[in-house]
Amino acid sequence: MKKTATLLLAILCAASLANAEPLDGRLKRIAAGKTIAIAYRTDAAPFSFVEPGMKEPIGYTIDLCRRVASLIGTQLKAGDLQIKWVPVTSQSRFDAVAKGEADLECGSSTVTLARMKQVDFSSFTFVDGTGLLASRASGMRTMADAPGKRVAVVAGTTNERVMAEIDKRRGLGLKLVPVKSREEALAALEEGKADAYASDKLLLLGTAMNAKDSKALVLLPEDLSFEPYAIALPRGDAGLRLAVNDALARIYREGEIVSIFGKWFRSIGEPTTLMRAMFVFGALPE
Repeated sequence: MKKTATLLLAILCAASLANAEPLDGRLKRIAAGKTIAIAYRTDAAPFSFVEPGMKEPIGYTIDLCRRVASLIGTQLKAGDLQIKWVPVTSQSRFDAVAKGEADLECGSSTVTLARMKQVDFSSFTFVDGTGLLASRASGMRTMADAPGKRVAVVAGTTNERVMAEIDKRRGLGLKLVPVKSREEALAALEEGKADAYASDKLLLLGTAMNAKDSKALVLLPEDLSFEPYAIALPRGDAGLRLAVNDALARIYREGEIVSIFGKWFRSIGEPTTLMRAMFVFGALPE
């Protein structure tokens, strides 16, 4: 009996040690320094942007990532993590994560198989689609008016790829105008250098709000692609990915996502059926 009890105690101790695996990857560094580096976009309203005179970013994804960082600090028993903000562009965002300059990238990044060769992604955080914002002077009101038009696209985005594929498949004869930023795309529209600008629809609404004359622009009705957003993470770091997904699941399960969504999108209505389904699928059980 004594030997059996001793053996059982040994097994329980071994299991306890197995469950208390040491931290590795970036979680180890985050716990040691009590700091997490988050990459952010300055020009991706309402997901991640910086208003004039402000030092730190705001937006839907930024609020989500602030909460994720807080929950990771709790998971690590490290208290409140200090956030090191790392500004990035649409061209540099994944490099920042891959090279270790940032632990997370929190903006409006679409998950694609090609991008998974460079970075990993969390559970989905939003769902959008590519659309077209056109100048009224161009005469564009639907995609039926698109043949031969000049369409501004931010280089390196999924929107650029989508428009190239649609152009090839439909034989529209589009003239794609590569630009470096949303501001440059808006300038091209207002100066008559482009007839339309292709981007995710909610980003296009943000662009129209910053126009000199928003009534001179029109958002075409068609959804041209499926764009699932997620937090970009270092490739192959299973520990950090699990910690982020654990935090997101808690935010979705406990309903915090409702207030975060409402804060940024209440003016355009309630979450769509697709968005609600995304929150349900992201609310993974413990």
